[in-house]
Amino acid sequence: MKRFKIIAILLAFAVTSCNNKNSEDHSKHNSGDIAYYTCSMHPQIRADKPGKCPICHMDLIPVQNRDNNAEEISLSDQQIKLGNITTQTIEETKNRLEESYTGMLTYNQNNIKTISARIMGRIEKLYFKTTGSYIKMNEPVYVLYSEDIAIAKQDYLIAYKQLAIPGDFGKNAKTMMDAAEQKLLFYGLTNKQIESLLKNNDVSPYTTFYSTFSGYITEITVTEGSYVMEGSALIRIADLSNLWLEAQINANYVNQVSLGQYASIFFTDFPGKSLNSKISFINPEINPDTRLLLIRMEIPNQNLMLKPGMQAIIKFKQPDIKGLFIPTDAVIREENATYIWVEKRPGVFENRMVETGAEINGMIEIKSEIDKTKKIVITGAYAINSEYKFRKGSDPMEGMKM
Repeated sequence: MKRFKIIAILLAFAVTSCNNKNSEDHSKHNSGDIAYYTCSMHPQIRADKPGKCPICHMDLIPVQNRDNNAEEISLSDQQIKLGNITTQTIEETKNRLEESYTGMLTYNQNNIKTISARIMGRIEKLYFKTTGSYIKMNEPVYVLYSEDIAIAKQDYLIAYKQLAIPGDFGKNAKTMMDAAEQKLLFYGLTNKQIESLLKNNDVSPYTTFYSTFSGYITEITVTEGSYVMEGSALIRIADLSNLWLEAQINANYVNQVSLGQYASIFFTDFPGKSLNSKISFINPEINPDTRLLLIRMEIPNQNLMLKPGMQAIIKFKQPDIKGLFIPTDAVIREENATYIWVEKRPGVFENRMVETGAEINGMIEIKSEIDKTKKIVITGAYAINSEYKFRKGSDPMEGMKM
């Protein structure tokens, strides 16, 4: 009897052990979809069983094994909420392309004139000593001491006095007088100054020179008492009635501008002032360091309100574009590919490589074909991308090229 009791106990233990084993195997099978547990706030935390985050003490969330799919990632409701991830379907819309660039007003180089020394000498007096001063035409600019000019004056007067001598001598005097007059004109004297020589009989080495145009002084390169050589630049004068507006645009948008293209110009210093102008120059060379291209427009400056150095906004308008547009932040741009995230099913997102087009007012055109029934991630795309890289340890489009 005792023997039968022992056998019964052993059989019961065996059955219990078998049931426990089956239970354990079933438990492992049910949890096989879970790769690990992590914290939605601190994704660096990983555990092989449920628990609480050692940093913020929030409950750990499971990460499914299906996240190993190379094209998709699964997120919990809490992660979606914290990442501000929103989706929506997109349809074709019509957008007006308006590109804006910041430009700077500068002198029109075609309207800059230089007052130069026509002969070697010493600057005895400058009538203008500061930049920004306005010079009128025929206003005295400087006094030059020059022995060569004094000799030319004297030759002119001597020849004039010999005109009254009869015969060939008088004829030669006329030739000498004409030559001396041409020399004085070449040195920069005016006809009025030459005529005054005859009245005043003045052969002084000091000569006053006058401006032949009007404008604002932009540069003074000499001082009183300094010696100048023939051809030396003394003063530069600019006419501000017409200015240049120059802007640098990214080389990627070169095909969006052309000579003669009109644009609206707005000035930051005059909020209520605007005008239209067209591109008059496009630099044929792109700066290799900055990848920028110079464009230029001519701006009329009535009443001289505008000043060189002022900033302006240039807005180019293009014809309306019809296409699929999503926010620019919804597009992930990597070195080898450009892609978006699409909701495959609730909580599961997959990446799709796309070709992009024009960027308009914070929106970007998607040229690739997209299933219009699928929801596109509009906000939080970079949060998904960061989580993907953290889990997978690589870029979604690694090894792929556009």
